[in-house]
Amino acid sequence: MEIKNVQVEDRQNFKARKFLMWLFIISSFMMFAALTSGFIVYTEGNVERGIKVLLPKAFMYSSVIIVLSSLTMHIAYLSAKKLQFGRQKLFIGLTIALAFCFFYSQYSAWQVLYESGAYFVNYNASQSFIYVFSGAHLLHIVAGICMLIYALIGKIRNIPQVRNIFRMEVTSIFWHFIDILWIYLYVFLLLNQ
Repeated sequence: MEIKNVQVEDRQNFKARKFLMWLFIISSFMMFAALTSGFIVYTEGNVERGIKVLLPKAFMYSSVIIVLSSLTMHIAYLSAKKLQFGRQKLFIGLTIALAFCFFYSQYSAWQVLYESGAYFVNYNASQSFIYVFSGAHLLHIVAGICMLIYALIGKIRNIPQVRNIFRMEVTSIFWHFIDILWIYLYVFLLLNQ
């Protein structure tokens, strides 16, 4: 009887936590929509206020890396559902490694931008927006890495399967969101360079 009460309590907690995660995703989406709207208002079709710099190839590599990481995250989630825990841990580890590769790729892009004369603080705020977009996204990547590590630690500690699936589901949803978010930002920047 006590185990059943714990499971019911867990499910209620899971619903509340998932709702909070969706609120965070919606608020993040609104924040990035506001930032891209701010960019559009700032440029107003004025050529002088355009980015005036080619985006570094590292942003393209970042896009490939994050799509691959979304694939590895999905495989990890499916592995958890199929009770293939070794495979789950392997693919969470790969997702974490790809997240760090993404981080490095973004840093490399910032170096290229800086070396080309596109500084964070300059007379052309359009170039500053590149740093703001990618920097705010990197903060979401850090949050995603923390969620991935939390899910991995849970599996290593052999938490109950119900909690394992919940962690994997929430982490997967968030990770796919930041993947889609980066693709949106990259395409937006490409169209406005």
